[in-house]
Amino acid sequence: MKFDVLSPDGFSIDRVKKYKSKASALTALKAWIKRYELQGYYSSNKGRISLEDLESNCRIIELT
Repeated sequence: MKFDVLSPDGFSIDRVKKYKSKASALTALKAWIKRYELQGYYSSNKGRISLEDLESNCRIIELT
């Protein structure tokens, strides 16, 4: 079983790597969010998303 992390726009946060557990996917998501700290927000097709809300706007999905 593998997992992927989707951004608020529905794109994989890493087009190559998939994760062996939900926990490792969550760790990758938190690291991905850190990349936006200097900017202070994530720019989505739906507008700016604050970093505090970014994790809840992403999805971890199970791949089949």
